[in-house]
Amino acid sequence: MLPIDAAAHSSRWRHRHPLEKALLGIGLTVTAVCLPPWPGGPLVGAATLCVLLGPAGVAGRQLWRAFRIPLGFCFTGALPLLVAVGGPDGLVSMAPDGPRQAADLLLRTSAASLGVLLFAFTTPVSDVLPRLVRAGVPAPVVDVALVMYRIGFLLLDSLARIRQAQAARLGTTGRAAAWRSVAGLAATSFVRAFDRAARLQAGLAGRGYDGALRVLVPESSLSWRFLAWSGALLAALVAVTLALKELYL
Repeated sequence: MLPIDAAAHSSRWRHRHPLEKALLGIGLTVTAVCLPPWPGGPLVGAATLCVLLGPAGVAGRQLWRAFRIPLGFCFTGALPLLVAVGGPDGLVSMAPDGPRQAADLLLRTSAASLGVLLFAFTTPVSDVLPRLVRAGVPAPVVDVALVMYRIGFLLLDSLARIRQAQAARLGTTGRAAAWRSVAGLAATSFVRAFDRAARLQAGLAGRGYDGALRVLVPESSLSWRFLAWSGALLAALVAVTLALKELYL
């Protein structure tokens, strides 16, 4: 199981309705994207961090390990805005307004990523996918997503076991041995993926699969208090951002 998925299953908000957490997380993401990057980005990011580390109970180390990957993409996407290709200053030159645009993009995307992580750290995928059928998503689409979600974890487990066996057989002692191990790992994983898929198909057929996977969904009701609190937080962020924006102008 991935660390972020394990954290979602043990979250303090594990038994809350996914719609509550989706409205809060996606609301923070949309707020970060739509509000002015300064001071909206830092305000939304700080508020999301307080929710993650406070009421949601996410460990700081787990959050950083998950956040550093999208943060790297945020930096990578902002760097090209610093330069301009072509023009009177040469083939490649510093963009006149590049630093400001790069900073604005970095503030928006990093804050928006935290909003997505808020939903991911508090809501297991297994709680979301079965409810999509009630929301109007075709059942075969949800079934494929559930199967792929399950196969993904099985393949990750197989990769870890193969890698451990290769290391125990001194398969990573030298460069040549390491490359042979990588090739063997890829070939074995490819074969096992097809084997897992065939076994899964046979198992479903043996259980009378008729085109729909029926799973038990934990019952949970919407908390209007939580929704009101989420709406108040979003409204406060919008109001404070606009007020500070007017002061800076």
